[in-house]
Amino acid sequence: MNVDVLNESGTDVELAALTALCRFTMRRMRLHPATELCLRLVEPGTIATLNRQWMDKEGPTDVLSFPMDELSPGHDDAEAPEGYLGDIALCPQVAAKQALANERTTPEEIELLTVHGILHLLGYDHGEPAEHTVMFELQDELLDEWRQVQAGQDVESTAERS
Repeated sequence: MNVDVLNESGTDVELAALTALCRFTMRRMRLHPATELCLRLVEPGTIATLNRQWMDKEGPTDVLSFPMDELSPGHDDAEAPEGYLGDIALCPQVAAKQALANERTTPEEIELLTVHGILHLLGYDHGEPAEHTVMFELQDELLDEWRQVQAGQDVESTAERS
């Protein structure tokens, strides 16, 4: 899976961790190994411009997703066809404000928004109550699995250094 994470936000962000999270989520959603994605971390002015241009809304937002090849998750034992999943614009500065309000750390909020953006690229939405439930349950499941994997890796890394 080819994942590009570009940091144009002017903030310090763990790019390797976000790249790994994108790949984890894409694998978990059974996307083709040749699937591509770009996560672009942007400053508030840029995301406000994108929000106005594409969503007809004023002001900065947290994350915007721009699907390309309209890929969907693989099913059963089959993975999705290869293609370009799309682009995500994420604003770490907005994420930091939301993190405080949601009692999360900024990295946790950025992780949540990254998974949220990928799910939007895959066609998930939360406009209707039933859609909201499905998307947010899947988002929580993916984040829980990711954090369990990370915790396991941290324990193994610590053990290897001892």
